[in-house]
Amino acid sequence: MFNEIFGNKVSRFSAWKAGLAYKFCKIIFGEMDEGLDLVAVPKGEVYKDFRALTLARRDDLDAQKDDDGKPLKVYEVDSRNALVIGTIRMGFGHWRIAISLASVAASMNVRSYILDFLSFSNTPIAKSIKFLEGLYNTFSRLSQRSKWFNNHIWEDVTSRANATLDSAIQNREISRLFTAAFKNLPKDIPLVAAHPWVGWSALHCGMTKVISMVPDNLPLAFWLVQGSVHTVQSPSAYMGYRALLKMERGCGIQKCLPKDQIIQTGHYVDYELLKSIKADCKARLERAKNGEGRRFLLTMGGAGAQAHKFGDIANYCKEYIEQKRCVLMINMGDHEGRWLVLKELLEKSGVPYTMHSDWKKTKAFAAAAEKSSISGVHVFLHKDFYAAVYCTNLLMRVCDFMVTKPSELSFYPIPKLFIQRVGRHEAWGAIRGSEIGDGTKEADDHVILHRLLTMIIEDDDLLKMQVQNILNNDKIGIYNGGYNVVQAALK
Repeated sequence: MFNEIFGNKVSRFSAWKAGLAYKFCKIIFGEMDEGLDLVAVPKGEVYKDFRALTLARRDDLDAQKDDDGKPLKVYEVDSRNALVIGTIRMGFGHWRIAISLASVAASMNVRSYILDFLSFSNTPIAKSIKFLEGLYNTFSRLSQRSKWFNNHIWEDVTSRANATLDSAIQNREISRLFTAAFKNLPKDIPLVAAHPWVGWSALHCGMTKVISMVPDNLPLAFWLVQGSVHTVQSPSAYMGYRALLKMERGCGIQKCLPKDQIIQTGHYVDYELLKSIKADCKARLERAKNGEGRRFLLTMGGAGAQAHKFGDIANYCKEYIEQKRCVLMINMGDHEGRWLVLKELLEKSGVPYTMHSDWKKTKAFAAAAEKSSISGVHVFLHKDFYAAVYCTNLLMRVCDFMVTKPSELSFYPIPKLFIQRVGRHEAWGAIRGSEIGDGTKEADDHVILHRLLTMIIEDDDLLKMQVQNILNNDKIGIYNGGYNVVQAALK
């Protein structure tokens, strides 16, 4: 009559309902019985920057070529002093977290392999994820356009619907679609999963060292993977997940998450950002002292839901931009369609801009901005997914404030102005940032947002306060989560 997870019962109906998504995708896209034969290739910017090898199918020769079409050297997977970083590349957050681990692993001389479900093109794995990602992106964008849909549907879906234990069972079931990715990997190689589908599918295949990275501060059973060790970024998240807080579905919670299956690691942050915290904070204070224009980095989320919000910010800041008291750096990621929307809004407002779409030139711009003053509006758009995501990481170092929804970016050691969330689960990211003092509260109304922008541009007190809090947080290791995750994986 019951299904169990972590020793807690879930009703038969809830367990049955949890399997619907798996059954639907299996009917539409099929399921792979044989495991993928995977090899490692030194591909793309993630290898150039962090020596991270990408796992590709042995029979997919196109995946084993560089950007110029030249064949790359092929390596067998070696579990010695190594780990696999698994991601589904749904949105930017899971990929950004994967990059942060690759960065930290490289600094610790640990070999990392990137396993990206979406890269296995023309397989049921990639097709299923692309379909589910499309649904998520569509609803995320709708939530920003329709207040009714956001308040009555999307907020519930992204919080209560994912909070209860049956959502973990749903992930357990749907992850059966992806097991082919792990059937032929060494069972003893540590796997760090940036999404629960990755962790569940690895455990289905008998992998013995699985770490599940939990990004959200709001306790959601969605992120729980029974049989893995969970890492969380804050004390409140530790308590919530450890106690399975408000995760009941019909039956009461009888047992907690075992203490040996959860670790509070701190924030997942890239090594490059960690090592430069003091220098970057000093540069922010110097720019303020010298009266340079306040630099804002506006970051587009993976669902591409903020185009109109960015247009409103640019229009409001127009006079400040013309007076060189404000600089906007807008990373549109790889959202060409959303850029066309923002482009129309900028032109309608009469806000000129400079477009950056060449990755080498973008890196050169970020390097120059460390030492030189900049002005105007700079828009970044890159087709390559790594560049689309990592562009934000480069620009973080040369911005004064990052304007972002309270997503995975909530936990980065950058002064932050939080705009409206995309889903209730993100609200707790802003709560975390505001409590440790490196971010504002969530400005979910344009009147409040405009007031904050004016205050930040015209005065220095909030910038100085957040910079000092970042330095204090760094001293006590709040941002060292990436190191702690890698160490936990290698134990």
